[in-house]
Parts: sequence; C-alpha cells; structure tokens
Amino acid sequence: MEGKVAFITGAARGQGRAHAVRLAEEGADIIAVDICQQIESATYPMATEADLAETARLVEALDRRVVTRVADVRERSQLVAAIEAGIAELGHLDVVVANAAICPIGPDVAPLGFFDALSVDLVGVINTVEAAFPHLKSGASIVCTGSMASMLTGLVDNPAAGPGAAGYGHAKRAVARFVHEAALQLAHLNIRVNAVHPGNIDTDMLQNEPMFRLFRPDLENPTKEDAQPAFGSSHRLPVVTIPPRDVSEAILFLASDASRYITGQQLKVDAGALLPSTTSGAANA
Repeated sequence: MEGKVAFITGAARGQGRAHAVRLAEEGADIIAVDICQQIESATYPMATEADLAETARLVEALDRRVVTRVADVRERSQLVAAIEAGIAELGHLDVVVANAAICPIGPDVAPLGFFDALSVDLVGVINTVEAAFPHLKSGASIVCTGSMASMLTGLVDNPAAGPGAAGYGHAKRAVARFVHEAALQLAHLNIRVNAVHPGNIDTDMLQNEPMFRLFRPDLENPTKEDAQPAFGSSHRLPVVTIPPRDVSEAILFLASDASRYITGQQLKVDAGALLPSTTSGAANA
C-alpha cells in the first residue's frame, strides 16, 4: 500500500477505524470520514468527533498522513467535499472503502428506521463510490462492506428484529448486487470492485442492549455476557465474535495490488456462518 491513498467511510471507530489503521500500517495515507452524530432511529450510540480524532491519532502514530472530515454518506455533496479536501492535501486517490452503516434493531424501532438503514447502508455506499469515481485511475480498488445478512434469511427478516433490521438486510443484499454490476461496468477501466461480508463482528453495532435482546429472547434483560454464546452460534468455526482487524486483513488484500486480477467477488469473513448445511447444497455452492 506504499504510496497509495485510501478513502474510508465510517472511519471513526469499529471496522472503519481498523481498516484505516491496517492500511496505514502497510504505507497508505488515509482520508477518513464519519457522520459523528446520532441518527434518530439508531438504537446504540454512534461515533463522535472525538472517535474520529482518535482514528487520526492512530494513523499519524504510524507516520502516515490522514485527512479527516465529518460527512454524512447520505449527502453526496459532503462526500465530494471530503474527497476533494483529501486529494488537495494527499495528491490522489487509489482505494475506496465504502464501510459506513447502521443497524437499528428491535420491534420498537419506528418505520423510519427501515429507510434510515437503506439510506446509509445502500445509498451511502453508492454515493461513496460515485463521489470517488471521477478521481480513480487504472489500478484503483473499490471495496464495499456487506454483511452475512446479505446472504442470510431469518435473523434480519424476523419481525422481532424490526423495520431497521429489515432495511439493513435489504441494503446489504443490494450492496452485493451493486458490487457485481459495478465490477462489470468498471472492468475495462482496470478499476476493481469487490465486497467483504463480515459475520458477527465485535463492534458497537453488535455489542448493544437491543442486539442482546434479539439474540437472547428467552431472557427479560440479557447482559453482554448472556449474548456472547448466541453470537457465536451463528458461526461454524469456534469463535464468538470476529475482531474487526480480521476483516481489515481482507480489506487490505482487496485494496492492494496482490488482488489485481480479482474483481466482482463476494468475500465472506464470517467464520463459516454461510456454509451450506447439506451435501447437495455444498455440491451446488
């Protein structure tokens, strides 16, 4: 990643911060953006400007340059401004990591949560890629964050998960399709587009009370400790939650020239959660 510049959304904490740090460790300079305010339907505290500043500190501690901006991925003009500010300081753009997402969970979420999830998790991904596209040259890499929810029914389609989760599931399925189609359209420009689909990742999006209640409906007030085995039950490998940095390793591979002939792929970092359960399914996978 030496000499490359990466634009990362949702970079204030969680997976976005892990991606910024991992790419910086390999030599990349970073343009990091996050909304840094609460979206009303979100059922857990969202990142703050202090969180974004901490991401910048961690990148700078690696002797890499970083430009941070507060930007809402639902507003394309804010992304355009952030990218232009980053390029003005860092010179160019080589990698896009469309990572920002929300997951409003629970039956008490208002119907607006369905649209909020769509706007951030799908429209925000499209906005990010479209805002970055005019600055990308041959050899550039676009990586979009999906979810195992894009290929999994039941959990996000459960009425107990609420309209926000339904919006999340729909958005992530659409992101997977968007990646496929964008890869086809940009291949002749030698611009690659891939998706990473994480399992249950140890971030604030997962580790919150509404999510605990969803995974442990048998308990009236489940704690974090109560929910961990249920999170792990989604995976085939013996892991409870996946550290964000393990997703970052996949992001690094797809962002780097090591994957220069890989495009249109749906890379699952899900500890085997999406493995077919039948022999016939495995044969057809």
